[in-house]
Amino acid sequence: MSKSYKILWIALSVYLFDQISKWVIKESMQLHESIPVLGDFFRLTYVENPGMAFGIQISDNVFFTVFAIIASIVILLYLFKLRMEETWARVAMSVILGGAIGNLTDRILRGQVVDFFDFEFFDITIPAFNILSLHFSGYSLQRWPIFNVADIAVSVGMVMLLIYILFLEGKNAQLAAVEQAESSEMIH
Repeated sequence: MSKSYKILWIALSVYLFDQISKWVIKESMQLHESIPVLGDFFRLTYVENPGMAFGIQISDNVFFTVFAIIASIVILLYLFKLRMEETWARVAMSVILGGAIGNLTDRILRGQVVDFFDFEFFDITIPAFNILSLHFSGYSLQRWPIFNVADIAVSVGMVMLLIYILFLEGKNAQLAAVEQAESSEMIH
């Protein structure tokens, strides 16, 4: 098997873990049932989310599904364009791809996504305020939105990609340039 295809095992593993975990929740819990795992801090709560990750609501599910399909194809194509030396970026893209396809599968087959991780991290309260004649009505979050394995994968993959862009991308380009210069010196 080509080295460029081996990275897809990560995406497949993320996808399978996501789909199996959703299947277990659907088979073992009733919709809206909540099981305390660590008291009120962490519960398994089975919900079906017609919106985006972390319960973000969208008005046009068809548009978002088509967008998610196109984004998954773009990620897959970009994954194969990355040089083999860019392992960190390739792993990040593969993790994102597995999560994106996991939620996309739910959206296509069921019209909504199964979510079940329910955490009480911290409350967020931003009071109402005005800036330059613009009014912000405030925001309050008492409990973190319920999410799933695919949401975690996309989030972790995005953080990995950000780390790569901010700290590793330039180093890989410099290393490739040095290696190319050394190989051209050997030829001469």
